[in-house]
Amino acid sequence: MKKFALILGYLSLIIISLSMLFPFFAMLNLALTPSNDIFNSSGVFFHTNLTLENFRHVFKELPITRYFANSMIIALLTTIGQVIISALAGYAFARLNFKYKNFWFLVILVTMMVPPQVNIIPLFFLMRELHLVNTFPALILPGLFGGFGVFLMRQYFLSLPKDLEEAAKIDGCNIFQTFFKIGLPLALPAVVTLTIFTFVTTWNSFMWPLIITNSESMRTLPVGLAIFKGNFREITMWGDLLACSVICTIPVIAIFFLGKKYFLSDLLSGAVKE
Repeated sequence: MKKFALILGYLSLIIISLSMLFPFFAMLNLALTPSNDIFNSSGVFFHTNLTLENFRHVFKELPITRYFANSMIIALLTTIGQVIISALAGYAFARLNFKYKNFWFLVILVTMMVPPQVNIIPLFFLMRELHLVNTFPALILPGLFGGFGVFLMRQYFLSLPKDLEEAAKIDGCNIFQTFFKIGLPLALPAVVTLTIFTFVTTWNSFMWPLIITNSESMRTLPVGLAIFKGNFREITMWGDLLACSVICTIPVIAIFFLGKKYFLSDLLSGAVKE
């Protein structure tokens, strides 16, 4: 009976996994299918007449390389900046004692409850006053701070034992040496998790890049894809749209596979076993 229940559980997980993966594989298959054949072959789950014509047409009609480079620069710089700031702030809230520490942490938590759409108009006016509209700093600076990142890093640092940090202090390490040599390496799973979340969120960001940019040279991939679809008049070229969608998903999948070892690890595990 237990063996049957185990087999049934595995089958259920396989079915659920396939149902989640099917849309992606369908998108990839249709992106490699000629646009004329996408709707002409009804009832076909897998097209065999594959071609790269949709990708060639996308690179010919759109400055897709420029869009991709813009998105990559913004996502990488935002991710690096937010991880560094969140790790430093999280370690300070977890290990240091300073005046009104709990109050300031509560303020950070409150920022997580504010919908990001509420901040768009004030941020736009701020960037306009700073003469940063349609620039990379305007696309990067608002994403450098995140309440979720500070909360995640603080909670992880609190879960770590203090033994190694206290030993480092006895050896003469100051607070920054202790953080970079002991605290940050131990918090690698949390750092990788925050990196994946921040990169994916920034890469998929649409509303803010759409509002703060007004030239084609500054557009990101999601904005370029939306404008590409809106430029169609009579016939929607679904093959080209699917090819663009595949290009958009490649970096997200890549960064997840690079960090999945730490992303899937136990976030509450420490370096010292009691």
